[in-house]
Amino acid sequence: MRLFGAKEMGQDQTKQQIEKGLQLYQSNQTEKALKVWMRVLEKTTDPTGRFRVLGCLITAHSEMGRYKDMLKFAVVQIDTARELEDPDYLMESYLNLARSNEKLCEFQKTISYCKTCLNMQGTTVSLQLNGQVSLSMGNAFLGLSIFQKALECFEKALRYAHNNDDKMLECRVCCSLGSFYTQIKDYEKALFFPCKAAELVNDYGKGWSLKYRAMSQYHMAVAYRKLGHLADAMECCEESMKIALQHGDRPLQALCLLCFADIHRSRADIQTAFPRYDSSMSIMTEIGNRLGQIQALEGIEKAQELAEGLGNKLGLLKLHCLCEGIYRTKGQQRELRDHVVKFHECVEEMELYCGMCGESIGEKNNQLQALPCSHFFHLKCLQTNGTRGCPNCRRSSMKPGFV
Repeated sequence: MRLFGAKEMGQDQTKQQIEKGLQLYQSNQTEKALKVWMRVLEKTTDPTGRFRVLGCLITAHSEMGRYKDMLKFAVVQIDTARELEDPDYLMESYLNLARSNEKLCEFQKTISYCKTCLNMQGTTVSLQLNGQVSLSMGNAFLGLSIFQKALECFEKALRYAHNNDDKMLECRVCCSLGSFYTQIKDYEKALFFPCKAAELVNDYGKGWSLKYRAMSQYHMAVAYRKLGHLADAMECCEESMKIALQHGDRPLQALCLLCFADIHRSRADIQTAFPRYDSSMSIMTEIGNRLGQIQALEGIEKAQELAEGLGNKLGLLKLHCLCEGIYRTKGQQRELRDHVVKFHECVEEMELYCGMCGESIGEKNNQLQALPCSHFFHLKCLQTNGTRGCPNCRRSSMKPGFV
């Protein structure tokens, strides 16, 4: 519903403003681009322009990880397509609805909307979209671990890409095939396909979005890590993360952080891996990537096994603290209690608490003071309460230690 007296946009002005938004978006001025497009959505009288600006908003919100907003605009776009009574527009809007549900890990809905797309009888444009529909359906089947159907869809998408000389689609399919072979543990193929994607970017991607390069580099990093080529994995992941940060691509940032954490875990560096798992999990939870949350939890469990094998109690304590926060958010009380108990057991074993105030040590920055017996306390507790001996071992001494 438009406000009385609001200045409306005709077809030509709508096109100009959409193009202005695209230029802003491509120069990484995302918020300004969104404001332009939202103004177009509010004021345009051109249904075709309205459809196109909704497509821009769907893409932008997808790349920012705002998947619920992406879904909201996809639903509005379907209503606009019905108003236009054009089968091509309707198919495109259902594809965007499928993609929105794919991002939210609603895989059964994704498959259902993809099948709706494939059942539509449109023109040549609709036939060209079939490759993208097959790719989205393949990703959904992969999310459900239905591997045979996933591979069947990816092969169809690849055929569509070759038949239409669609190099962008081929690049995206190669990245999905990299993920497919990573899951079924053929790591040579898991590396081959994203390398092929990177070749396509180098050969044909001069005018493409940098997200295609970032996506191929990320999948190469995952495969390199699985093969034990950690230096190569780190190099690829750093390049992908650099692009993700430049473009504000939150979903890719989360994936790169998870990959960094896995690389450090592979190097048995739990202290460096832990905060990256934590950051990745926070973003995955924020954007609603439940499949990514599972992958992060798997990495955390493996890090826990490694920390136990090394006897690294501080690493274990941090992992229990992270898991406590995760299960508290999910409302899983049994798992929450288990990690709370284990957290306190680690604190007791390491004596990481002040014997005077009882609060934990190492949780936040605090000035500490060691006594000659090497037990240490909060400096403020010693200064406030004083002692004729150590509260922990009762050893008599008023003199502080050297450290």
